[in-house]
Amino acid sequence: MTANLVVLISGNGSNLQALIDAIRMRALDATIACVVSNRRAAFGLVRAEQAGIPTRYFPLKPYLDAGRTRAEYDADLATLVAAYKPEWVVLAGWMHILSAAFVARFPYRIVNLHPALPGMFPGAHAIEEAFAAFQRGEIKQTGCMVHLVPDEAVDAGPVIGTAEVPIYRTDTLETLANRMHQAEHRLLVQSLQRLIVGDEDIDDDDE
Repeated sequence: MTANLVVLISGNGSNLQALIDAIRMRALDATIACVVSNRRAAFGLVRAEQAGIPTRYFPLKPYLDAGRTRAEYDADLATLVAAYKPEWVVLAGWMHILSAAFVARFPYRIVNLHPALPGMFPGAHAIEEAFAAFQRGEIKQTGCMVHLVPDEAVDAGPVIGTAEVPIYRTDTLETLANRMHQAEHRLLVQSLQRLIVGDEDIDDDDE
């Protein structure tokens, strides 16, 4: 089975590139129907265009400027995404928290990648927070996870896969971030493949 994906991005798109490369190498049984970005300057749009993948730029600011609500934006975003008939909607560096207006359209079909282990460092600055916690002597490693998005909770939901990433005494924030991104790329491909082939061992209790 080849799964149809829509990928949502906000930035560089290195995780999107990992998906593109895995599909090309037949390590991921999927096609990417569209890449959607909320930022026009996101380099991920260039990556998609170079791979021949349709792209859409869909910013929030015009909605806010017109006095429209976030729920209206999310509902229209869901309609845009639904037009591509995705089996899975992949959040690969999407920097908006999706409201029920979006999530309800794709129940247990939204996949999020987060650079922290389950229950650790939710939000947009997980790598920085983990590095600071390491420097305070609170943790010795961090990691990343891929999980389903069942509701509006931030970086929580049934976990599909995790990868531990050590933090070394000689690390800088940059070297840790680079190692995290490498782990993210592998984990995202592996986790999506698990979903596509129908692995039933996903931990529904792991929040």
